Amino acid sequence: MSSIDRAFAALSDPTRRMILARLAEGEAQVGALADLAGISQPAVSRHLKVLEQAGLIETRVAAQSRPRRLRAEGLAPVRGWLAETQARFERNYQALDALLAELPPGDGAPPNDPTPDPGKD
Repeated sequence: MSSIDRAFAALSDPTRRMILARLAEGEAQVGALADLAGISQPAVSRHLKVLEQAGLIETRVAAQSRPRRLRAEGLAPVRGWLAETQARFERNYQALDALLAELPPGDGAPPNDPTPDPGKD
């Protein structure tokens, strides 16, 4: 699985997105994240493992504690993909705008449709 696939898989879960949003504010311990998410510490640990394997967070060792923190650079593949996709959409819209600008002005009426209207006899 590629790094972008791991990142999107990790981001697909709302609990993991909530954890990332909290870690964007600063480091946090598993217990605090469990309280925030309203789930058990083992469940939070499983979510943290997925986030860490995706490169989105890291664990800092501080004596007995293991605070987690966001790795902003872990989001780079996602940002890159989103930027490329947005640029592609913008190019498509610009091409459509150019095509529409080339069309002769009309009165806004739909073109004549040679197929009979089933409601009219």
